[in-house]
Parts: sequence; C-alpha cells; structure tokens
Amino acid sequence: MELIIISGRSGAGKSVALRALEDIGYYCIDNLPLVLLPQLADILAKNQQAVAISLDIRNLPETPNILDEILTEISTQYQVRIIFLDADRNILIHRYSDSRRLHPLSSQSDLSLETAIDLEREYLDPLVQNANLIIDTSNLSTHSLAEHLREFLRGNTDKELKIVVVSFGFKYGLPLDADYVFDVRFLPNPHWDPALRPQTGLDQGVINFLSQHKEVHNFIYLTRNYIETWLPMLEKNNRSYLTIAIGCTGGKHRSVYIAEQLGNYFKDKGKNVKIQHKSLEKHKK
Repeated sequence: MELIIISGRSGAGKSVALRALEDIGYYCIDNLPLVLLPQLADILAKNQQAVAISLDIRNLPETPNILDEILTEISTQYQVRIIFLDADRNILIHRYSDSRRLHPLSSQSDLSLETAIDLEREYLDPLVQNANLIIDTSNLSTHSLAEHLREFLRGNTDKELKIVVVSFGFKYGLPLDADYVFDVRFLPNPHWDPALRPQTGLDQGVINFLSQHKEVHNFIYLTRNYIETWLPMLEKNNRSYLTIAIGCTGGKHRSVYIAEQLGNYFKDKGKNVKIQHKSLEKHKK
C-alpha cells in the first residue's frame, strides 16, 4: 500500500492538498492522531492501495522520539512518502488575517499569531527532516498546488528526478523548498547600467553584458560541474525533485540569466528540467 502523509504549517494548504489527492483516487483521512497511524494502516491495507493522511500540530506526540519510531515502523511495511507544506511567515500571517481564524497553538495558550507560527515550525521540524517533498505554497494557487502534487506522485512512478532551477531575489527571502542555494551577488551587476536596469536576465542586453565576463562563465562552469558530480547519487536517493536556487539581490538580472544557463544545460543533457523565476513577477507590479 502507498501511504502519503501530508503535513505542514497551519495555513500552508494541507486541506487543499488532501482534496487534490482525493480527486485523483486516494483514500483520505484528515487530522489523524499519529499514535493511531500504524493500526489504521494495517486495517486500510486490506482493501486500499493508495491512502493519504493529514497530520498537523494538534495530533503529534509530545516527544520527537515517538514520531521517529512510528514513521520507522510503518516505513518497513508500506511505501511511505511525506509531503510537507510550508509558506513564508508573512504570507501565513496574511492568510490568517484574511480568514480571521485562530491558530491552533493560539487556541491552546495565550500566544500571539506571530509567536504561534514560529513555534509551530519548531514542533514540526522532525517531519521536515523526514520529508520526501517540501512545497513552498507562498505563491501557489490552489490549481498549481494540485498540479505540483500530481507531478510528484507521477515522479514516484517513473522514478525520474525532476530538476527545478529557480531564480530569486534575496531581498524577498530564500525559497523554502530549495535543496541547494547559490549566491551570485558577487558577480558584475547590470543594475548599475541605466540602459540595462529596466531589462531582465531574459533580455539580450543583459545576456550580452553577463556573457562577456569571465567570472560569470567560471561560476556557471564550476556550479554545473558540482551538480553533475553529485547528480547520479541524488537520482538514486529515492527523491522526485531537486530544487536548485540561484539568488541575486532583486532576482531580476544575474540570477535569472544563470538559472537559464544552468537549466538549459541540463535540458540539453536529457534531464527533466523546469526553470522558474520567482521574483520576476514582483518587478512587473
């Protein structure tokens, strides 16, 4: 039996994820107390092939050791995958403000929303450490999250590692789902050229500017070699996604150009690659 465990911070989209899995045929259970999981899994395995269970801060044991023991126990009997949903702290605060709902930890003690969100992340860290996939839902629509989950589950079937190369701006924060983060803020910056400032790393002017610098070529070459060196082991490590984040100050010029160069290189090598530019939309507003 395939068992998907959905967890994550409150407000990150667990209910949406569970509905998406139900739509594609998973037998879904929301907010199951973790201590009941082994017994329930044994019962469901008799007539279910694909099950998804949601766990949140309200139904976790008091100590991480119990969590580790239960996950180890069920992993020896079933195909277990853990999907952890997260979002930027400010996004979570905004979502709670919009919904006017009370955070689970705030309802149990006299905590501010901000403190409850931070404390929840600490409590959930054991699940983060065991997660097969971490999804940053900060900028994902309901449809995009559902599609992301479908891609992940298809990936478990064909065992092909999907490489996601994403550019971002440090001023907007690091991508929460990044496996590797490369900082390119030390490279020559087109921002200081008034003619190039309005352009992005997708435009020919910026491409010409960056491609004429030896240090840019060296960085791409060495980063490419680093990834290529470890890629075979990553592909064998039972994962579906590898997210490589390239960051510059605003996520508009250098990181965009280098993400394109790296992503297209691995595409040409026959790898399954998706290139994303997280911060470009912010510059269009």
